[in-house]
Amino acid sequence: MKRDHSILYLSREDIVKIGGESSDLYVQAVSRSLELHARKDFVQPLKPYLRVNNSHIADRIIAMPAYIGGEKPVSGLKWIGSKHDNPRVRGKERASGLIILNDPESNYPIAVMEASLISGMRTAAVTVIGARYLARQGFRSVACVGCGLIAHMQLRSLLEQFPDIATVHLFDLHQDAAIRLADELQERFPRVKAVVADSAKDAIREGEVIVTCTVTDTPYIPYEWLQKGAFVSNISIMDLHKEVFLKADKVVVDDWDQANREKKIINQLVLEGRFSREQLHAELGEILIGVKPGRETDDEIIVLNPMGMAVEDITSAQEVYQRALNANVGTWLSLY
Repeated sequence: MKRDHSILYLSREDIVKIGGESSDLYVQAVSRSLELHARKDFVQPLKPYLRVNNSHIADRIIAMPAYIGGEKPVSGLKWIGSKHDNPRVRGKERASGLIILNDPESNYPIAVMEASLISGMRTAAVTVIGARYLARQGFRSVACVGCGLIAHMQLRSLLEQFPDIATVHLFDLHQDAAIRLADELQERFPRVKAVVADSAKDAIREGEVIVTCTVTDTPYIPYEWLQKGAFVSNISIMDLHKEVFLKADKVVVDDWDQANREKKIINQLVLEGRFSREQLHAELGEILIGVKPGRETDDEIIVLNPMGMAVEDITSAQEVYQRALNANVGTWLSLY
């Protein structure tokens, strides 16, 4: 019996070498995963959360397995942990992890790679894709609350993909973080004016597109802060008051079963009998394949509430893996 199997290990530096900081890679890969998700050509068990001592909502390790079909089937797992105080207390990034890819024919592992860059960039791609279908055409202003690493990826991806964006409004409880991000954005994208707001309210009221990038466990954004026609990419999940979901013209998720759990806001509303699958406008993939409409009028207020799906990570990691093979990047490790 053959026992010569090897796997390719990719560090974050390896991933960057083959274009892993470019939004194009992830928009393409995540679009494919969302379309296959809508066509039911996937397997994705509900992700378990490993929590200890009932700590902060962002303190957990998540296992995210998935199989994605189509012309390039692949299986895999993202194993990602975070602590909300890692940056402040330990000088580390909030999240870290690994992605393992498996050949679905043999189920043997074929690659292991650093996960947090891929995870953050595929999340930014979801916002980009959401904005293409759910934001007002030609939008020029973006508001972002929370100015850490995830915000950097979100805004960089939006600015790369939407050249009409002229102004970015930023707020962070730690103003120095907002100032740093503003400086970085204006240096990289000279066309953009980055404004540091005095409050979340001031930032959000200016945004045609609004992105939440916090670790809050307490909603703070009321419906009244949103301008007509706003699109909200609620990446950090817990930022919006319940009334926003009830009053918005359209609520979209990535996956209903994933969104309706873990006592997140939608799940709370369902348990209270105030929201249901029938009240949901669509899963995002349904809009991509044309089963459901995206934005239909300029005045609609639309909320995208993406919990994050393993299929997005696995298709993105598969693209990274293929590029690494083509460029002869990475380190081969013997399984035995």
